[in-house]
Amino acid sequence: MTTRPATTQPRPALASLALEVTDLGRAAAWYADTFGLVPTRRTDTECAFDVGGTEFVLRRPDSVPRGGLHTHFAFETPGREYPAWRARFPEAPEIDFGSFRSLYLEDADGHAPEIGGTAPDGTGAGLVGIFEVVLEVANVDLASDCWSALGFSAVDRGDERRRVRMRGPAGAERQFDVELWEPQLGLAGARGGVHVDLTVRVREPAAVADHAYGDLPSVTVRESSDGSVELYDPDGHHLVLLPADRAAAEECES
Repeated sequence: MTTRPATTQPRPALASLALEVTDLGRAAAWYADTFGLVPTRRTDTECAFDVGGTEFVLRRPDSVPRGGLHTHFAFETPGREYPAWRARFPEAPEIDFGSFRSLYLEDADGHAPEIGGTAPDGTGAGLVGIFEVVLEVANVDLASDCWSALGFSAVDRGDERRRVRMRGPAGAERQFDVELWEPQLGLAGARGGVHVDLTVRVREPAAVADHAYGDLPSVTVRESSDGSVELYDPDGHHLVLLPADRAAAEECES
């Protein structure tokens, strides 16, 4: 099963997701063999893949940012292709959400990649994007306030577990979901990711970052000359905000 970037979908708001791995060669081989991903760049400390326009990075913990630890995230595939993935991993736990089904795997570093049949047919073949990332947070209410200020809206809240699912950012061509979990084991025994590393496309990054984190003395926002901003949120997650308009302009020029 070969994975190709989706060419018919708009640019995703999730520009990148990085995971921390202890053995880069082993991890790169596992993701390539398991999901049919093809590396787009490789260094001594990183291996990157393109998944429907989102850069998916495996990173050795040799510097900062380290990449996410125990990260639960979800690849998306067209609904018509999901049965082939189910047949490929018959022993993997599966959950039926009504409108789609997902199966759950685990890599050697404790990350929990999910495969969900969420993408419309005609949006590519294989894995066509990443539609969800789960973060561990100390306080769901505080974290959801910050993500709301980043342009995300709550779409689901836990009844029995302290969690909230948020979708955004507002105005993005292709949104993604962030699930915020207080410390716990979630679906299929997955954890919320610790010090997760995300890059997100938003409008006016500096203004958005100030709106979300300006009142928190523990957060330092670093603005770059290209208009992007970098910060560590109160839970230690590394977040880079890219200016969505600049990214669109660069893609049109390329």
